Amino acid sequence: MKKHIYIYSPSGAVRDKAAFRRGVARLRALGYEVEIDEAALASHLRFAGDDATRLAAIHRAAASGADVALISRGGYGLTRILPGIHYKAVAKAIEKGTQFVGISDFTAFQNAVLAHTGAITWAGPALCEGFGVGGKPDVVDGHGHGHGERLLPDDIMEACFDDLITGRGEGTGWRQGREAAASVSETIAKTSFGVKQGLLWGGNLSVLACLLGSPYFPAVKGGILFLEDVGEHPYRIERMLTQLLHAGVLKQQKAIVLGQFTEYKLTAHDRGYKLLSVLDWLRQQIKVPVLTNLPYGHIATKVILPVGAKTDLLVKGREALLFWGHLAYQ
Repeated sequence: MKKHIYIYSPSGAVRDKAAFRRGVARLRALGYEVEIDEAALASHLRFAGDDATRLAAIHRAAASGADVALISRGGYGLTRILPGIHYKAVAKAIEKGTQFVGISDFTAFQNAVLAHTGAITWAGPALCEGFGVGGKPDVVDGHGHGHGERLLPDDIMEACFDDLITGRGEGTGWRQGREAAASVSETIAKTSFGVKQGLLWGGNLSVLACLLGSPYFPAVKGGILFLEDVGEHPYRIERMLTQLLHAGVLKQQKAIVLGQFTEYKLTAHDRGYKLLSVLDWLRQQIKVPVLTNLPYGHIATKVILPVGAKTDLLVKGREALLFWGHLAYQ
């Protein structure tokens, strides 16, 4: 029997209709049954429909009985409708087997669900940015003529998605990035530690920081906090980390895992201040281990992570492994 995927739009309006169509076609080509929510392409201001429309879409996704409820795209829109979500209905859908998957703005939904119900959702692709790529040829000459085949969705991302939907996913491993300072790199190379059954949580840093102080921010202690972001200059990343630091959130974790921070531009005014500067600063503020280079974020090659799951973390030098194999047998 084909696995059932329900596509809905709880955040920003889908402007790239071609990417939407490509994403649906790609999922069907991979052998999935795809159902599209009636308001998936709705538009109101910058949103995929007004607040009531998007709330109804979430609740239809929860009632769909699908194996995966996959958002069409991120953007902005979920934080303003968090009070209207029927969290018990979402948790019941998850208990019955529907996996909610998304990225970016979806962080608001995931952490609200975690805070209110403790249920597990999945940080992974969205339809358009994950499966809808391929609009341009992979090589373009000086005259604007394309050569070669169309770009395809990332094979690692697709494999991780298939592992999730078939219940085979057990974890992910990666290699941390090298540090600018040789002394730091040497220290990391000699580091070995583990975290047993730490609750994995987090997501997009900007969205998570916006939830702080609200009923939708999970009160996680002894967890593994993963973070990523896009289009945010390093000083803004530091400012948001400072907010979490001053609120006591960072020091309460057993590990902080940094994913990919992409699409920002340094300027002459920075005078050498960059993302590594933020990393150095963060490590001076807390005793909690800070890992880097998790293959997750606004990038093509990304893994899928269980937000709210008890997870084991093993670190030996630059090699790191997150393991949640027990979920496959629940």
